[in-house]
Amino acid sequence: MAPKPTKNTPMLYAWHHFVLLPAALLLAGYGIRRYLAVAGDDSEISRLWFTVMLLAVVGLGTLIMLRQHYALTLQDRLIRLEVRQRYFELTGKSLRAWEAQLQLRQILSLRFAGDAELPALVEAAAKENLSPKDIQARIQDFQFDSMRV
Repeated sequence: MAPKPTKNTPMLYAWHHFVLLPAALLLAGYGIRRYLAVAGDDSEISRLWFTVMLLAVVGLGTLIMLRQHYALTLQDRLIRLEVRQRYFELTGKSLRAWEAQLQLRQILSLRFAGDAELPALVEAAAKENLSPKDIQARIQDFQFDSMRV
């Protein structure tokens, strides 16, 4: 059995932070530098360096956009906690009893429900295995979330 960590350490995704991102930065920088040296020439080498530069810049942009994925994952986690807290405040009971029967996408849809209808919708979503669209269709007091990225 592995020992439990005793302190919170930053989570780094090794492939992203230490391999792909530095390699893309180096390749993009080198490709741009080499292309600028031959820019304006109508030769195979200038087209080759333009292609290398373009692929490197697109790859770098893709890696940077992975931050959006990380942000959405964090938002999903926060929404789950928000629904747990609201359910507890409204019922005095833990949502964890129902969570085993709910999928994340159902919990994400439940956040739109008003306080008066949340407990009944949680039970219905778990018992009837409602889809997110079905959950949202049953919501009478829709609480729009304008802060989602």
